[in-house]
Amino acid sequence: MFSLSSSHRYFLYGQAVDMRKGFDGLSGLVRNQLARDPLSGEVYIFLNRQRNLIKLLHWENGGLVQYYKRLEKGTFQPPTALSQGGTLAWPDLLLMVEGIRIERSRQSPRYHHKAVP
Repeated sequence: MFSLSSSHRYFLYGQAVDMRKGFDGLSGLVRNQLARDPLSGEVYIFLNRQRNLIKLLHWENGGLVQYYKRLEKGTFQPPTALSQGGTLAWPDLLLMVEGIRIERSRQSPRYHHKAVP
């Protein structure tokens, strides 16, 4: 079951990844290179050098989940501002996976409630 949504935080790994890496290899990149916890519930996005393969690593109840997609034609193009990695918004992830590039856009301001600890 595909259980990702806008409620998750998404992190794009900024370097090309050997897609032979599995759960342990990708978790190691998250821990050692991003200094984050792969079991936090956040989603980590990895691309290969040719950018025709994408993997998402995510912790769900009971274990890690890996989503993997191979393009037969074309490439995944992350937002220009994130070509070296960083946080990615849910709509940007959907656009990237679907191959939609927006050359110009302007987002209207929205209210975001900050949770009180």
